[in-house]
Amino acid sequence: MVLSASAERIVEQTRGQLLQVRTLLKDQDSQASVGSGFIVDAAGLAITNYHVVSQFALRPERYRLSWRLAGGESGVLQLLAVDVVRDLALVRLVRQPSSPGAELPPLPVLAFRPAALPLAKGERIHALGNPLDVGFAVAEGVYNGLVERSFLPRIFFGGSLNAGMSGGPAVDEQARVIGINVAARRDGEQVSFLVPAEHARALLEQGRTARPITQAAFDEVTRQLTAHQQALVDRFVAEPWRSANHPRYRVPVPQENFLRCWGSASPETRRTLSFERSDCAMNMAVYVTPRLRTATLSVRHEAYDGSKLGTLRFAREYSASFRNEQFGAGGGSTAPRCEEGFTDHQGLAMRTVVCLSALKRFPGLFNLEVLATTVDQDTQGVQGRLDASGVDFANAMRLVEHYLNGFAWNTTARP
Repeated sequence: MVLSASAERIVEQTRGQLLQVRTLLKDQDSQASVGSGFIVDAAGLAITNYHVVSQFALRPERYRLSWRLAGGESGVLQLLAVDVVRDLALVRLVRQPSSPGAELPPLPVLAFRPAALPLAKGERIHALGNPLDVGFAVAEGVYNGLVERSFLPRIFFGGSLNAGMSGGPAVDEQARVIGINVAARRDGEQVSFLVPAEHARALLEQGRTARPITQAAFDEVTRQLTAHQQALVDRFVAEPWRSANHPRYRVPVPQENFLRCWGSASPETRRTLSFERSDCAMNMAVYVTPRLRTATLSVRHEAYDGSKLGTLRFAREYSASFRNEQFGAGGGSTAPRCEEGFTDHQGLAMRTVVCLSALKRFPGLFNLEVLATTVDQDTQGVQGRLDASGVDFANAMRLVEHYLNGFAWNTTARP
């Protein structure tokens, strides 16, 4: 790839401010993960992603952090503060003078683009980092605004991010930071995401005088996740359900403000039981550990028509669909505890299952699974499911009530 003149200039302007961040096993130099970062304070403060340093944050007895500048200087890295929800971390470079008593020169700093100067869609930006641990590099792309239908703000970067670039800066044409590299879609091309720089600036001010984190940060991570799930559930239950346009039932379908919904139907070759399905889910989750991504919501339903089957065959297939549902599949949680029963909501009889599984090491947070199915018809029915991860007990119960209250008769069509 031939770089533009502005990209070559930016490489020269930013080379001294970029660093590689490595998580190493405590007693050896074998690396567990590699990412990038950038210096934001001449005394050695730097920004990276939380997921780059998460192993150390939660298991400092087993891991350690190190840094290396593009010029070759390296050393120990201290973790000062984390923003788990936005996937950011503030770290400090520990430097050694070249000789005893010698003063350490200040480090070059990358400045943030002023908040009063918003970018316009189509402006060229440059993502910097150390992709695949092969060397410092720049990826050119364009600013495409914020990701639509996202609960957390993310910048849509029209360019390629590769593993190892996480935590590196994305800069404008004047080499001012506008975002932090965080993720890329692997099912598309030139679709990557950045954390807006304002959140990194806030974390810098919050943690500038913090003492290094030396003990496992489970309590702090739990505190942040608990605050985040409260905001998520508050917004979700405040939004009215949409209609699924079913002729007999009112079926809860969420608004698409921060969930995306996709529909499908049984194949035309299927001549017996036919169905239509809707799947709605958030497009991003909060990274906590390599096995745990949480703070997500999803809602789906399937509307069945077995008029060609008859009562007995429909009952057999409809019941099999209910039994085939799996619970407790998420990693990092206990086995689910479930309650099954029947409810009567405004005269609509439903069979329901509610399951909770606790997140290990994050007390007070649970994964919720709610399954509901109508049981009033011989050859028709609707089955729905709500899943929520990383919610506290009170909010789990709010979600159960909100979801089940979304089912009712379609009064305009009921005989």
